Amino acid sequence: MADSKRYVIVGNGVAGTTAAETLKKLEPQSQVTLLAAEPYPLYNRVSLPHYLKGTVSEDKVFMRSVEQHAQRGIDLRLETRVVAVHPDERVVVTEAGETFPYDRLLIATGGRPRPLPAPGADTPGVYYFQTLDDTRQMVERFATARRAVVVGGSFIAYELAEGFRRRGLEVVWLIRGPRWLRRILDEDGGRLVDLLARDHGIEILYGEEVAEVHAAQGTVRAVTTTGGHRIEADMVGCGLGLDFYTELLEGTGVEVQGGVVTDEFLQTNVPGIYAAGDVARFFDVFIGRHNQMGTWNNAMTHGRVVGANMAGANRPYREVPVYSSGLFDSKITAIGATPENHPGVEAVSHVDWDNRQYQRLFFLDGRLVGAVLIGDLRARKKIVDMITQRETVEDPNRLILSLT
Repeated sequence: MADSKRYVIVGNGVAGTTAAETLKKLEPQSQVTLLAAEPYPLYNRVSLPHYLKGTVSEDKVFMRSVEQHAQRGIDLRLETRVVAVHPDERVVVTEAGETFPYDRLLIATGGRPRPLPAPGADTPGVYYFQTLDDTRQMVERFATARRAVVVGGSFIAYELAEGFRRRGLEVVWLIRGPRWLRRILDEDGGRLVDLLARDHGIEILYGEEVAEVHAAQGTVRAVTTTGGHRIEADMVGCGLGLDFYTELLEGTGVEVQGGVVTDEFLQTNVPGIYAAGDVARFFDVFIGRHNQMGTWNNAMTHGRVVGANMAGANRPYREVPVYSSGLFDSKITAIGATPENHPGVEAVSHVDWDNRQYQRLFFLDGRLVGAVLIGDLRARKKIVDMITQRETVEDPNRLILSLT
């Protein structure tokens, strides 16, 4: 009976695909249906910035093929958008009117980029950076573009700024707040990132947003900022954060607070429905409250854990979320809980200007719960271990000095 269970997974990113493969390993006779809104099987979103910069070819981005899904016994349905879930009937409904019954359902839908809130934002030449198609369009544009504007203070905005600059474009970066990642970095951290960006020829304007996008001959030609600056541009790249795909859960009773709320087992408040990946607002056992972190490793581990739990395990998610990225010719990593998701954390920081290194540690109830590091990342393992072991820290300033 267990072998004939019907599992439906909405979203074929790394969380959904990993969960599907985990289920087929644990229950080979089960029916696993993977519903994907995009026209492609799994590709590596972590590789998209490298493709944007030209350091990785498009074929290296793909991680699975349609044939590999078939070989694993996974029923992959591409270009299939789910619009409704009916928990009482245990069925999902697609935009085309198809229905898929389930015994267990996983929501792994991720999110969509927030649109640029300015007149002219729908002009060709305004780009977002979430999908393979987004990246393809920008790469095509590089053949004729010479100057770009980037908007936003997010990781995505950084990746756009670096990618555009690596492709030889002049780049002006507009950041609404006083610094990049203003909720995570303090003033010193923001200044260090500013130095790294300017070393690469990127001009940054703080306290500025796009007031209007101007077009000529059907494409972007300039933007006007809220401060009254007119900036000529052939491309506008937007990194303004994500809104999560949760509309399909309207009327289901599933709790949604920005993301889909789950317990530590990644199960929602409605029996039989789970969530994983970027869309999941999961209960973080290390900080004793809910957390949400859109990272590749977090989503992959979510997929393994939720796949096992859908098959009957009782395994809590017990990983410290870690996100690492390049940062021009440096590196950055964000670990665990940060002020981005938990404004109440206390923080201490240290900056080494000569070596362009930065550490900021976050504490909750006397325990280390998160960190951000720039430059030297060697303390990452020790920090993760301390978070995992729930160590009490008596002197946060002494701890940060011991990690430098």
